Amino acid sequence: MTTPFPFTALVGQDDLRLALLLNAVSPAVGGVLVRGEKGTAKSTAVRALSALLPEVAVVPGCRFSCDPAAPDPGCPDGPHEAGTGTTRPARMVELPVGASEDRLVGALDIERALAEGVKAFEPGLLADAHRGILYVDEVNLLHDHLVDLLLDAAAMGASYVEREGVSVRHAARFLLVGTMNPEEGELRPQLLDRFGLTVEVAASREPDQRVEVVRRRLAHDDDPAAFAARWAGEEAAVRERIVAARRLLPQVRLGDGALRQIAATCAAFEVDGMRADIVMARTATALAAWAGRTDVLAEDVRQAALLALPHRRRRNPFDAPGLDEDRLDQTLEEFSGEDDSDPDPDPDGPGGGGGGGQPAPDDAGPRGGDTAARPEAGEGGEPQPSGAGEQSAVRAAEPFRAKVLSVPGIGEGAAGRRSRARTEHGRTTGARRPQGTLTKLHLAATVQAAAPHQRARGRSGPGLVVRRDDLRQATREGREGNLVLFVVDASGSMAARQRMSAVKGAVLSLLLDAYQRRDKVGLVTFRGAAAEVALPPTSSVDAAAARLESLPTGGRTPLAAGLLKAHDVLRVERLRDAARRPLVVVVTDGRATGGPEPVALAGRAARLFAAEGVASVVVDCESGPVRLGLAGQLAAELGGTAVTLDELRADSIAGLVKDVTRRAA
Repeated sequence: MTTPFPFTALVGQDDLRLALLLNAVSPAVGGVLVRGEKGTAKSTAVRALSALLPEVAVVPGCRFSCDPAAPDPGCPDGPHEAGTGTTRPARMVELPVGASEDRLVGALDIERALAEGVKAFEPGLLADAHRGILYVDEVNLLHDHLVDLLLDAAAMGASYVEREGVSVRHAARFLLVGTMNPEEGELRPQLLDRFGLTVEVAASREPDQRVEVVRRRLAHDDDPAAFAARWAGEEAAVRERIVAARRLLPQVRLGDGALRQIAATCAAFEVDGMRADIVMARTATALAAWAGRTDVLAEDVRQAALLALPHRRRRNPFDAPGLDEDRLDQTLEEFSGEDDSDPDPDPDGPGGGGGGGQPAPDDAGPRGGDTAARPEAGEGGEPQPSGAGEQSAVRAAEPFRAKVLSVPGIGEGAAGRRSRARTEHGRTTGARRPQGTLTKLHLAATVQAAAPHQRARGRSGPGLVVRRDDLRQATREGREGNLVLFVVDASGSMAARQRMSAVKGAVLSLLLDAYQRRDKVGLVTFRGAAAEVALPPTSSVDAAAARLESLPTGGRTPLAAGLLKAHDVLRVERLRDAARRPLVVVVTDGRATGGPEPVALAGRAARLFAAEGVASVVVDCESGPVRLGLAGQLAAELGGTAVTLDELRADSIAGLVKDVTRRAA
């Protein structure tokens, strides 16, 4: 068995360690989401926490970790008689990103259920994690259907497995810990809100601290047992402190003054719903118990806000997480009660949080960050020159709800919300023989396949004699996520009449739509004499938004180069993920200039997409009283459709007329 890195040997990361310890003291806090760049000890800290948790008393032989003092009356291995049990270490169960539904929730033997009427159930990871830790590395890459199952289990404290009227239920209360790299995409808002606390981690920029990190890591890798032995005393002390804090927790008093500060803080930062208030109250109580106090102080409320609110304030994926600490202090001061202490806490005081402030992200995205690194529009929105033939970047207009663009036909790509696809979830459209493990039984088709053979199989009773060859897998139709590749014209003609701001706003709206529909996105830009891949295909739409925001304009329009570059991107991506279908969105006014025969070259490049059946949409950015209709011609060459900027809005009159006309036809 591998010896884990000791929790107390971690260097720095005070907020991360504190958030994990608070959940160890009070699992009701609701788990931790750890956000940060790669190589910042996220996974190491989570795995080290499990060694600090107190042992768990369980019923001997129960696969669902029932508490002998209060066994679950509905346990599939029950009923259990209350009494003495045995103890075992708390478990940390890891959920792989590519896990199947059966691996997560467990599986029923459908064949035995139909033929014998018994519930033969094999527990999944949710059963293993009961009364322990469920750890999801790269939680933002988890498939949607697994996210839904996690949400249900976390909300109800139980897992339900239902297959064609046969159901099994078992308790599933666990500490949910997730780690993620924001560069690889954001979490769905529902799952984001389900995490009680969030922590931003980043590698230290202090040379001495980095040296100590490397020194300890190398010492552990050389001799894990000896390294762990050197930290055994500190580990035992923290373990005892967790036990003492758990015992003290029921005695901690959350006064009216602290409650008013919690409510006022949540209201001041405009968080949605009431979960933030509840999580803050539980976190502040756990902080007091961890510090060995029975009263919740203002410093506890402040620390709780810094851990519980940042991820609940985001309105869209382009907003940078964080909390205005000056505003927080002002709110706490305004609503300080007589039973609270000085709202300006000592950063080295009880709790070990070190102030708990969130580290500022390196790239705050299009709505924040270092404005000096990004040229801005001048007064009145006029772009400022930054070189020959080039104009500085302008800000995007406000995003809007975009019209749904989809790929025609039925695919078989990753689960999402854009185009029709054959998926494991959705409405049942038919049945087929299972290929591998049966996951979704089509009951009627199975009975129909078995019925003609009952006499030959010697059926004599009421039961149906079912063989494995009779089983039929249900085929289902749902939605898939696509690769939405944006090909954006950044030439000088696009900068005319201040169109680029509106164009960026439109692309930003489509990026937001791609985030909501679980797509991968890529960005190709062309201007001057060439095209470039501004962002290779990724799940991080906020990274695409940041690249778009800093995009300068100017020069000629090498339309053919942009299309050929996009074709190369699709070719490479097809080798990586052949099942994910692409949707190419070309944002241009349709002009092609520069080089010999630019229009003819652009037409030949466009016909490559048409020949391969690639779905495409041209967003026509031409404006003014006189229009040449070049974008429409490009769409015809691509074999796609053209929409104007106005028609791209979901609530546009033109879009409504088209929808009505299509339905009437």
